[in-house]
Amino acid sequence: MAAPDTIVLVHGFWMTPRSWENWVKHYEERGFRVLAPGYPGFEVEVESLNADPTPILKLTVPMIIEHLESVIRELPSPPVIIGHSAGGAFTQILLDHGFGAAGVAMNSAPTEGVRVVPLSQVKSTLPVLKSPANRHKAIPLSLEEFKYAFTNTFTDEESKALYERYAIPANGGILWGSVLANFQPGHQDTWVDYHNDHRAPLLFVSGSEDHIMPPEVQRSNAKHYKSDTVTEVKLYEGYAHLLPAQAGWESIADEVLDWALSHAAADKP
Repeated sequence: MAAPDTIVLVHGFWMTPRSWENWVKHYEERGFRVLAPGYPGFEVEVESLNADPTPILKLTVPMIIEHLESVIRELPSPPVIIGHSAGGAFTQILLDHGFGAAGVAMNSAPTEGVRVVPLSQVKSTLPVLKSPANRHKAIPLSLEEFKYAFTNTFTDEESKALYERYAIPANGGILWGSVLANFQPGHQDTWVDYHNDHRAPLLFVSGSEDHIMPPEVQRSNAKHYKSDTVTEVKLYEGYAHLLPAQAGWESIADEVLDWALSHAAADKP
């Protein structure tokens, strides 16, 4: 079997595929086919979603997963899947469902069963979780809230530019659902089988300064996996949540892809 020649980049909440724009170009220059699918209804640009968040309100996790699977299913061979934030949780779900040759979960949101909740995560998500009424709203972050949660290691000028280019509201219902998942019976939307021996290799990438999905969350999520498949964690010192846009991202992009390619090759029969 040939090595993966396609990379699928999965964005997180408060973001769109535009947040991967530099990574798409970088990987294409290395000769890969690169796809950065948006969630259903995210075919429009950031500015449109800020003006009319209706597509955001319509989202559910099953809708997102079904859409991502439909994109990957059309590919001639399994891709490398790299997800950021909520996209990291979706990457875990996709791998658990049998998609992908290898996966990278970058500053990942946790899947069901991960109960570690650091104080910085509470503060980062408070704009949504402070009121149950937000379950029925699309909740934006202010520039100050965005800087704390996403770009706390960036300059004010860098944060403002990234906020204006990338930030959109997030679906409050999905975020509330992820919190309640650990307190409701049965499998919820972000459940994965931690004992799945057929899952592709998975790397958790963690920024040491990440406020919204801190290293404790990544370590706990990784420790939940009890399967015989490869599950590793790599920490990058000095990086915030919006690691894909922080200075030095090119080296990280190359390192995680090289990890994925090498483990995908080793995982082949």
